Amino acid sequence: MPTTYDDLHVGWSATYGPAEVERDSMIAFAEQFDPQPMHLDADAARAKGYDDVFASGLYTIGTATRLFVEHFLNDSTNLAGLGIENLRWHAPVYPGDELYASHEVTGMRVSESDDSRGIVTRDIEIQRGDDTVVCSWTVSILMGR
Repeated sequence: MPTTYDDLHVGWSATYGPAEVERDSMIAFAEQFDPQPMHLDADAARAKGYDDVFASGLYTIGTATRLFVEHFLNDSTNLAGLGIENLRWHAPVYPGDELYASHEVTGMRVSESDDSRGIVTRDIEIQRGDDTVVCSWTVSILMGR
């Protein structure tokens, strides 16, 4: 049975992972979607003060999204994403890092236009295996009741 709006409550939370960041995958993504030198070349990243080539923030978001889809969204009455707020990158993500995606329900309301649907607001944090938060945002989704 899928998770519905009515199965959740403010304070409900879960963490999924790990997802390993693979160098080749990370660089292939950057080549196609974010070809900045520090995402493609370790020497260029070191010249900017980083330890190694590091992931595009969009790659990090995509990796986390996959975890949410596999462990929550595909087994829920999720109907649509409504928006992202307060997106922040806090620390670089390097090849070999293991990422964990956490979310906590921070707000809920029944849709004013259709009471068979509800809007769920979740705070998202993406952490490395050492608990360093690398990325965070707030997202609202539309769910069936």
